[in-house]
Amino acid sequence: METAALQLKNLTKTFGSVVANDNVSLDIYRGEILSLLGENGSGKTTLMNMLSGIYYPDGGQIFVNGKEVRIGSPKDAFDLGIGMIHQHFKLVDVLTAAENMVLGIKEKGRLNIKAVGEKIRKINEQYGFNVDPDKKIYDMSVSEKQTVEIVKMLYRGADVLILDEPTAVLTPQETRKLFAVLKNMRDNGKTVVIITHKLHEVMELSDRVAVLRKGVHVGDFKTSETNPQELTNLMVGHSVTLNISREKYENPVKRLDIRNLSCVNEDGVKVLDDINFDVYAGEVLGIAGISGCGQKELLEGIAGLQKVSGSIKFYPPDGSTEQELVGKSPLEIIKCGIALSFVPEDRLGMGLIGNMDLADNMLLRSYQKGKSVFADRKSSANLAAKVVDELEVVTPGIDTPVRQLSGGNVQKILVGREIASEPAVLMSAYAVRGLDINTSYTIYNLMNEQKMRGAAVIYVGEDLDVLVELCDRILVLCGGKVSGIVDGRGATKEEVGLLMTSLGQKKEANEE
Repeated sequence: METAALQLKNLTKTFGSVVANDNVSLDIYRGEILSLLGENGSGKTTLMNMLSGIYYPDGGQIFVNGKEVRIGSPKDAFDLGIGMIHQHFKLVDVLTAAENMVLGIKEKGRLNIKAVGEKIRKINEQYGFNVDPDKKIYDMSVSEKQTVEIVKMLYRGADVLILDEPTAVLTPQETRKLFAVLKNMRDNGKTVVIITHKLHEVMELSDRVAVLRKGVHVGDFKTSETNPQELTNLMVGHSVTLNISREKYENPVKRLDIRNLSCVNEDGVKVLDDINFDVYAGEVLGIAGISGCGQKELLEGIAGLQKVSGSIKFYPPDGSTEQELVGKSPLEIIKCGIALSFVPEDRLGMGLIGNMDLADNMLLRSYQKGKSVFADRKSSANLAAKVVDELEVVTPGIDTPVRQLSGGNVQKILVGREIASEPAVLMSAYAVRGLDINTSYTIYNLMNEQKMRGAAVIYVGEDLDVLVELCDRILVLCGGKVSGIVDGRGATKEEVGLLMTSLGQKKEANEE
């Protein structure tokens, strides 16, 4: 029987009273692509962080090629041929790709950057990459940066590559290109482990899939012998319905009229350029685009958090006179009686305060509504308890500081708080980023409930399959411009992906 490239035996890792991994045993073989699945807080990333030297296990053993090893640092992992590519890239922007490859490596003699470039080109030819050794990181797209990270690991001799959510910010075209490269690496004897929440990618890419639930390894299967429904049920522990309800709202009413909207950022770059579109009550309007194409600035501009020019007219649900939002601060927007909710992309930077507990973070939304000088802490505590219960937030209690929660549970708290305010316009940026599939579908259905309640929902998403299934219309941004508005019911993800990378193709949906 073939010796596994990696063997994990009874690995355990705890953080205080929380058991992140509980006696996990798993074999990972050469020349395979293994998908690692599990709900938020199931211990996937913690397990891989022990392999890559970020964490040290509290118990258990790790074997590489049949020999027990001790991995106490990322350097130990590199020396054993293990490399991990994190969601947030570890690159120095002002350096070239070649300089990033050798950063931190001790070699004899003087650095020969020409020889480094030649080695990169050989890796390009072997696996199908297209990395320019002399290109600066700040001049690269997201997919180019990710490719540099992968080539960097191969340059340093990695035989096992671990990728955390590798397609999170890629277009379908870029995803297919990445998959082709990963399959080439597998065929050349490399071992690839991907952590992902996208089941369709698991089925398309991986040879085998391992499932974690609440820190316990509950099984691994050949991908060809399982299906998305079975995997989801195994992750959650009970049957789950994988279906996004998209009912049609009768008689949608215009809620926002956006004309000639432009935005120049602090660096003097025009990130939004003459944007025009309408938003209707009773619809989910999807916003698609490659990361950095103006999605964040668009939502922040509507919410009063970003200085913009042009016009944003808000038509109140009570039928009163429309109001201009441009030039108003977020507080002025609230005082005008305009109900806007904003779930920002940066959860702890803008959405929540890490050192405050769950109840006090709920209070951030409602403290100004109090009728006395004292804040109504009872209501915020009740809301926190409701969100924890309905969205199944993993937390010791509502008095736990938010910074102690996992990223997915932080997102649940933020989304739950915003939806609870029942806004006239609900804006959401990457609401399900980092969330497991069960919670993601809960969020999708909550947004549809808001739509059917009569709210106008603006959803910025990165999973095109979800955008096509969830949204009534999809507005596509490319380079700060609107490259097209398509009907969500008739669009394909390939069509949206092309619009994300090309201003030349436009398809306007018929607006009633």
